[in-house]
Amino acid sequence: MEVALESNDFFLGIEYLAIFCSGLMGGLCAVKKNYDVFAMLITAWLTALGGGIIRDVMLGSLPPVGIADRGFVLTALISGLAIAVIHPEVDKLKWSMLTIDALSVAMFAVNGTSKAIMYHTSGMTAVFMGMFTALGGGLVRDMLLNDVPMVIRDKHWYAVPSAVGCVLTVLVCRGVQHGILDFTWEVTLDVAIVILVVAMRLLSVKFNIMLPGAMTRHNTYLPSQSRYLRRPVIHPGVRGRADDGDEGDGNAN
Repeated sequence: MEVALESNDFFLGIEYLAIFCSGLMGGLCAVKKNYDVFAMLITAWLTALGGGIIRDVMLGSLPPVGIADRGFVLTALISGLAIAVIHPEVDKLKWSMLTIDALSVAMFAVNGTSKAIMYHTSGMTAVFMGMFTALGGGLVRDMLLNDVPMVIRDKHWYAVPSAVGCVLTVLVCRGVQHGILDFTWEVTLDVAIVILVVAMRLLSVKFNIMLPGAMTRHNTYLPSQSRYLRRPVIHPGVRGRADDGDEGDGNAN
């Protein structure tokens, strides 16, 4: 069986482009921390293929494509070498790199979910596998570099579009399994999902759309705890001795 978006050379080429650009973004993180070329290679490889490795290990698809597919591995490592030279240009191409990064997240989400469905997982498990594929590489990279993971640090829509893409991919795969959709419709809808995920990500950055945080509140609606506190108790013996002392002093006067 084959993932729909890897069924022809065009989509496979886009996946290679996504791997290469993800590697550039990962290697750039090492450049900004003044690490050496080896660190750039590691971070580029982990960012580009780390999520797929996590997915394949959890699915039992061994060895993972992140170490078994020569084309994928070489593409990720080449991106790590390239960023050592072209990092000033890459750092200035904000919107171009943001778009390609969103494309890579979308592609990985759809491919990861589809592969999980191929291994006969439940829909919920497939969604998690797709999320791991899309976001796992960046998560491992940020933990390795001692940074707050991008999935938490970026307040714009980052994980949300990939989650939406994974859920929609499950629905498409179920439609194919039940004979409602043919292969052509599967590819068409997968491409539409990728476009939707990319659009959601870019629009959230363009228009500063963020998920709400915790609700601001100034009052609490709990019963007062003061009545449940124990009042100080004076031992009767202590008070008795004090009284005795007072009486004694009075008699002496």
